[in-house]
Amino acid sequence: MNKVEGVILDWAGTTVDFGCFAPVNVFVDIFKDAGIDVTMGEAREPMGMLKIDHIRAMLYMPRIAVLWEEKYGRLFNEQDVENLYAKFVPALMASLSAYTDPIPGVIETMDVLRGRGLKIGSTTGYTNTMMDVVVPNALEKGYYPDVFVTPDDTNSIGRPYPYMIYRNMEQLKLSASWKVVKVGDTVSDIKEGVNAGVWSVGVIIGSSEMGQDLDGFTRLSEADKETAISKTENSFMQNGADFTILTMRELPELIERINSLISDGKRPNSRLALALA
Repeated sequence: MNKVEGVILDWAGTTVDFGCFAPVNVFVDIFKDAGIDVTMGEAREPMGMLKIDHIRAMLYMPRIAVLWEEKYGRLFNEQDVENLYAKFVPALMASLSAYTDPIPGVIETMDVLRGRGLKIGSTTGYTNTMMDVVVPNALEKGYYPDVFVTPDDTNSIGRPYPYMIYRNMEQLKLSASWKVVKVGDTVSDIKEGVNAGVWSVGVIIGSSEMGQDLDGFTRLSEADKETAISKTENSFMQNGADFTILTMRELPELIERINSLISDGKRPNSRLALALA
């Protein structure tokens, strides 16, 4: 039938870990240990990528590249990337289980989607070893997709490449990309969806792109909330998102809207033709 068959969700910042803080804090710490002070904004910018790619992307940032050269008297090299990643992994693993709480509204939304016969997949920037911590802890708290795919399953080629989405489609037996909705909380998620030819949706509140924890967001004035929401929405849309939602609770209604668009012959947005890199 010509309607959405499956939804593919990101993990941290989308379904668990409100604000996506588990990896961000570690990125800041490993660079500090290397003598480089990075900002939270810099640490978040490549969020959603495979974590070693994330580190490499940070090192390519002009300000960080200059600081690295000043500190070490040379440009960074691949061994530096490997060394930072070697410190990142154990630091993340030590704290990861504490960042697996489902984001409010996610479990109820999954129940609604499954009740409509939709299949639930997922992609992530975490490795299989990291997901060995995340998946069972999230399951204990009531959240579980039907499948999850990591960059380890796609020859270490993660976002913004579309291959994890294609693996989800294969495992879930989804018949066409335009019958699939990808939901995520980072620009990398949006690009992944665009490159896969699926409907790309950015979730705003709780996202890494917004960068607020639950208490911090709750304490914002209404004007500041509106500003943060607008900024995040604009970032997603400028990078090719078909839609944004404030929270996952809006997803079932959005899928009905997408079903109507599909019935009218509409297909996912391809207006930006985003590059893979």
